[in-house]
Amino acid sequence: MSDTVSHDHEVDVLKPVELSGEIPRHVAIIMDGNGRWAKAQKKLRIIGHRRGVETVREVVKACRELKIEVLTLFAFSSENWRRPAKEVSLLMDLFFTALDREVKRLHRNNIQLRIIGDHSAFPERIQKRIIKAQVLTANNDGMILNVAANYGGKWDIIQAAQKLAAKAARGEIEAESISDKMISAELSMSELPDPDLFIRTGGEERISNFLIWQLAYTELYFTDTLWPAFDRGEFNKALSSFSGRQRRFGHTGEQIEKLRNA
Repeated sequence: MSDTVSHDHEVDVLKPVELSGEIPRHVAIIMDGNGRWAKAQKKLRIIGHRRGVETVREVVKACRELKIEVLTLFAFSSENWRRPAKEVSLLMDLFFTALDREVKRLHRNNIQLRIIGDHSAFPERIQKRIIKAQVLTANNDGMILNVAANYGGKWDIIQAAQKLAAKAARGEIEAESISDKMISAELSMSELPDPDLFIRTGGEERISNFLIWQLAYTELYFTDTLWPAFDRGEFNKALSSFSGRQRRFGHTGEQIEKLRNA
C-alpha cells in the first residue's frame, strides 16, 4: 500500500495523533490463539474461546480507563464458517450468550456496541439478539465497541462499491466522480476514525481480510502471546510500541513536526 497522501488529507490523518497524544483513539484487534491456548492447556477448543471472552472483558475495561474512544474486535470472520461444524455451532452458542451477558455489562458502563459484518448469515435468534443489543446501547456516549462478526474486508469494499454503483445507475452520482472519500463513506464504521493501532495476537503477521481499507495508515503490532493470555501488561506493551512511533503518512519526519507545531 502506498504511503503517499494528498495535501487535502494531511489534517484528517494527523488529527487522531494530535488529539490522542501517546494514546490511540481507535484500536483494532485480531484475537488469535484461543484454540492453541486450549490445546496447550489440554482443554477443549471451546474452553479457549470462553477464556477469550474473559480477555475481551479485561481489554474493554483497559480501553475505557485509558479513554480510548473506539475498540474494534475481529470476533468471527467470513472465512470462519469453514471450521468444523461442531466448533461453529459452539461459537454461535457462545456468541448468543455473550450478546446477553456481556451487553448488560457494557450498558452499565455507558459503552455503545456495534456489530459490523453481514448479519444475514446468522441464525435468526442471533440476528434478533444483535438488534436488541445494539438498540439497548445505542444512546450510550462513552466508548464505542465494534465487534466484527461474519465480517471480511473484501465484503466491506464490495458492499460499498455496490451502493455507489446503485447511486450511479439512478443518476445520483457520476461514475467518474467516485473518490476514496465516497468509498470510505459507504464502509462499515464510516463515521468513526480509522484505527490508529492494529494488534494481532497469536504469532501470525498478517491482517487476514480485516479492515483492509481502513488499515491503510494504521500502525501494526504483532505479538506471539495467545489471546487468552493477553493481559494488561501485554496491552501496555502494544500501546508503548505505538507511542514510540512517528506516523509519517509519506512525509519526512521534519514535515510531520512542522505540521504538528503549525
